[in-house]
Amino acid sequence: MSNYLLPIALLLGSNVFMTFAWYGHLKFTDRPLWIVILVSWAIAFFEYCLQVPGNRIGYRVYNPAQLKTIQEIITLVVFVAFSTLYLGAAIKWNHIVGFALIVAASFFIFLD
Repeated sequence: MSNYLLPIALLLGSNVFMTFAWYGHLKFTDRPLWIVILVSWAIAFFEYCLQVPGNRIGYRVYNPAQLKTIQEIITLVVFVAFSTLYLGAAIKWNHIVGFALIVAASFFIFLD
């Protein structure tokens, strides 16, 4: 069972780091770009420390398309939480519908 859940947990953690690396600097637009690039790269290092083993362990039980689909769903969930809670951005009905359609499409990736 841990082969199924551990990759998801690792990919979730990696995505939190990557979301901060990609979007966290938007709250600090007064900082020089070179500094936010270096900080983003430093944060991304920890993302890779979780993402690589997550995909390696996950490849034991998921095929590559399933791993990518899991990552995309996690990305949407983390991004919605991050953009609303950290950036204070509004999520509108059309965003929710679009995200829901992506989640619905992922159903077909897991059909055997």
